[in-house]
Amino acid sequence: MQEIIQPVDRELIKKELTKEAFVRYTNNGNNEVYLVNYHTSPNIMREIGRLRELSFRSAGGGTGQALDIDENDISEHNYDQLIAWNPDDEEIIAGYRVIKCDNAVSEDGEVHLSTAHYFDFSEDFVKNYLPQTLELGRSWVQPKYQPAIDNRKGIFSLDNLWDGLGAVVLLNPDVKYLFGKVTMYPQYNEEARDLLIYFMNHYFPDKDKLVTPSPDLFLGYKTDVSKFEGIFDGLDYKEGYKVLNTRVRELGENVPPLINTYMNLSPTMRVFGTARNNEFGEVEETGIMITLDDIYPAKKERHMSTFERDRHFGERPVKAR
Repeated sequence: MQEIIQPVDRELIKKELTKEAFVRYTNNGNNEVYLVNYHTSPNIMREIGRLRELSFRSAGGGTGQALDIDENDISEHNYDQLIAWNPDDEEIIAGYRVIKCDNAVSEDGEVHLSTAHYFDFSEDFVKNYLPQTLELGRSWVQPKYQPAIDNRKGIFSLDNLWDGLGAVVLLNPDVKYLFGKVTMYPQYNEEARDLLIYFMNHYFPDKDKLVTPSPDLFLGYKTDVSKFEGIFDGLDYKEGYKVLNTRVRELGENVPPLINTYMNLSPTMRVFGTARNNEFGEVEETGIMITLDDIYPAKKERHMSTFERDRHFGERPVKAR
């Protein structure tokens, strides 16, 4: 396990937070969202690598390296980095890496996506979904801005990122799907983990087998799930979620925030099974896909309706702090 690098000089970071990289001001917290990449913003990328490793290592994952930067960040088919920036603290709060999937397919048809390391794609998915899909990955919130550590600072961290994602979607009207994976860590209670996966398989099945975990990495249930049989039968999503939340809490856990966010975005989300990521602290990755047209109107209103108002660099809207 290597020691994590020291913070990158703030002046170097601020020089790369340019008008061209600016996406929008956030709805809450008076923060800013930028879209950068390794080639245009190497210092920001280095700080992202530091913060990702810090965040994931503190949760029980991480690469074990001095910073978390891989081929998906720096290659020819590199991902962009969507970040939320706090200008008062001069801190990157949180980030995603994103890529339009049609930009990740080489001339010979090879798919250069992070998810391709863990999941097998059907011909239907590659032909009919991938060209209209935005892949999301490596979602993180740095420890100082996690609600469990500092609720005042962290209450809007993920929300700020979703303001940015809403903007990216609006700027790419050809995108119809969001695709990615959610992470669970080895120390998460096994019965709670199985119940959560059972719940997602019940309410968000992939009946068409568009995407499946690679056979050598596939992870099934770890406990006897016969005790869960029928507990969600006849219940709509909200009623089933109440049962899930209660049972998970009884087992000493909470539904992970990002999984919670995705499940409450759309009634037609698809879940693609779970794979082991043995390069990242043996964490577990569950594949998911969201159809943008099916996102609940309230979520679209929250993260998209203010984009035109908030997209102008240097013209921060006046909001109550």
